[in-house]
Amino acid sequence: MYKQTFISVFILFLSLSLFSQDAPRNVIFFISDGMGFNHVMATSYYQYGTSGSQVYESSDWVHLGLATYSAITDINNGDTIYSTGYNPRAASRDHTYVKSDYTDSGASGTALSTGRKVFDGSIGIGVNGDTLLHLTQVAKELGKSSGVVTSVLFSHATPASFCAHNESRNNYQDIARYMLFETRLDVIMGTGNPGYDNNGDRSDEDARYVGGERVWDFLNNDTGGTVLIIEGKSYSVKDANGDGHPDAWHLIQDRESFQRLGLGEVPSRVLGVPRVHSTLHQGRDKLPDNELPFHTPLNESVPTLEEMTLGALHVLGQNPEGFFVMVEGGAVDWASHNNQSGRMIEEQVDFNRSVEAAVQWVEEHSSFEETLIIVTSDHECGYLSGPGEPAPLYPDVVNLGKGVLPGMQWNYDSHTNMLVPFYARGAGAEHFNTLAGEHDPQHGPFLQNTQIAPLIFLLWNSVEH
Repeated sequence: MYKQTFISVFILFLSLSLFSQDAPRNVIFFISDGMGFNHVMATSYYQYGTSGSQVYESSDWVHLGLATYSAITDINNGDTIYSTGYNPRAASRDHTYVKSDYTDSGASGTALSTGRKVFDGSIGIGVNGDTLLHLTQVAKELGKSSGVVTSVLFSHATPASFCAHNESRNNYQDIARYMLFETRLDVIMGTGNPGYDNNGDRSDEDARYVGGERVWDFLNNDTGGTVLIIEGKSYSVKDANGDGHPDAWHLIQDRESFQRLGLGEVPSRVLGVPRVHSTLHQGRDKLPDNELPFHTPLNESVPTLEEMTLGALHVLGQNPEGFFVMVEGGAVDWASHNNQSGRMIEEQVDFNRSVEAAVQWVEEHSSFEETLIIVTSDHECGYLSGPGEPAPLYPDVVNLGKGVLPGMQWNYDSHTNMLVPFYARGAGAEHFNTLAGEHDPQHGPFLQNTQIAPLIFLLWNSVEH
C-alpha cells in the first residue's frame, strides 16, 4: 500500500511539474449536502427518465467515489471515539455497516476545505485544537476573490467550514459574526433572514443565524458602515480587495436583486440574504396529499440556488486573478433527514441546474482550460435505495419514467458512511484519477475527502500551505 501511495504521489508531482498550465485560475466547488449515488440516480430518472443524464455525468468529466468519514466521531465522558474509517469489503457485504462511523457536515466540510480530517462538529479546527487553513483563505492570499453560496443558513456547517474557525458548528451567532467581520470573503449568500418565515412571508424569526439583531440592523442600515460596537466590543469589516481600506457589505434580499447581479455593473462585495428564514424552498408549507416534486409552488419572492450561483459568478468573475467559490445545495440533506422524496428531488434538481449554469458561465466567460469545476457531496443522508430488502445490500432506485417519482425507499433518518459521488472537469481535473488509489467493489476507484484541497493547493503552487 505504501509503495502504491508513493508511486501515485511521485507521478502526481511529476505531472504537475510538466503541466504547470493545469493551475486553475478559477475553482467552482459544488457540494450537494447529503447526496449519494442513489440521490443522483433518482433525480435523473425524474428529470429525464434515464440515468447518467446530468451534465456532470458526461464522458468529459472525471467520475470517482469519495470517502467521507471524520477522524473523531464523538467525545463521551472524556473518552475520544475515533472513526474506524471506510472498509470497502464490509460495505459491500453488510447493509448495516454504513450506519456507523458517519461524519457530520462540519467535519466533512472542513476536510474538503482544508485537507484535514477533524472531529465531528468542528469548523476549521484540527483534532489538536489547531486553526486550519481554508481554500478561501489561500485564494485571497493569491489575489483571487472568494465566496460561499448555500440554499440554507449561511452560518450553517458547510459554508462555515469553508471560511470560519469554531469548535462547534452550533455556535451560529459567533460563526456568522466571524464570517462577516473576520474573513475577507467577497461573496456570502445564504438564508437566515430574521424578518421572514420559511414561506417567504413577513415574520419575526431568530436573528442569531445572521449574527444577532444588532448585526442585522447594522447590515440593513445601508450606510456603508464598516465598524460596529456591541457591548463594548468592536467589530470591523475587513479589506476584501487588498486596497488597504475596509470594504462594507452590499446587502441584497429580494429575488430581483439576485437576478440583476448577472446584468451590467455589479458590487465588488455582496452579502445576499434572501427574504426567507431557514431554506430557500425546502421548508415551505406543502399542499396536502401530494408528494410530487414542484406540486407545491416554490416561494416566488425567493431566488433559486441557480440564480444565486449565477449572481455570485458574475461578482467574483470581475477579478482578473480569478476566484474560488463553494456552492452548496444544503437542503438536499434537510429533505433526506426527513425522508421527503419529492422535496429531495426538488432540491437536487435546483442543484443540478446550478451546475449547468456554471458550465454555461465557464463556456461564455472563461474556459475549462483555466477553470476547474468539482461536484461532490460531504456525506450521504437517508440511506436511500430502491424498494425491497437487502440481499446483501439494498437495491438501487427503480426508474418509473420521466416526471414520476422513482421506486425509492428511505432506510435511515441520518447520515451514513457510504461513498458519495465525485465529479470534476477542467484545469487539473485529470490529476484526481491519479490520487484515487483505493477501490470499492460497487463504485470503483475512490478518493479520500482530504485529497481534494491539497491538490488544489498544489495546482495553485501555494507556498503558504
